[in-house]
Amino acid sequence: MRTPLKNVRYLGSAKEGTDHFWTQRVTGAANTLLTAFAICLALSLVGADYATVKATLAKPLIALPLLLFVVSAAVHMRLGMQIIIEDYVHGEGAKIALVVANTFFAVAIAAAGVFSILKIAFGG
Repeated sequence: MRTPLKNVRYLGSAKEGTDHFWTQRVTGAANTLLTAFAICLALSLVGADYATVKATLAKPLIALPLLLFVVSAAVHMRLGMQIIIEDYVHGEGAKIALVVANTFFAVAIAAAGVFSILKIAFGG
């Protein structure tokens, strides 16, 4: 129902729900495949020495899916935590602070993972 009060308060759809929904579903599907790849890779490297692991991770066909895994998992994590924060934190100031902290945390995790993989891949 539309009421004049709604217009006065400027409440209503933020027009972002569908994008958020699809991003979370697509990253979830990607994470399924990429997690399976990461687990198989980890299991194949059990017991290998440092040089073998480093040489394996330096291959582009290994490093690229690992980079995609880190970025996709960080985006998915951020979206999931944002939903939890928005649903269960009721103070507006705390909600904004937690959403910002969540975004910074996800970026930091993704950056650390990407940096680590690139450092190994390029032999740093």
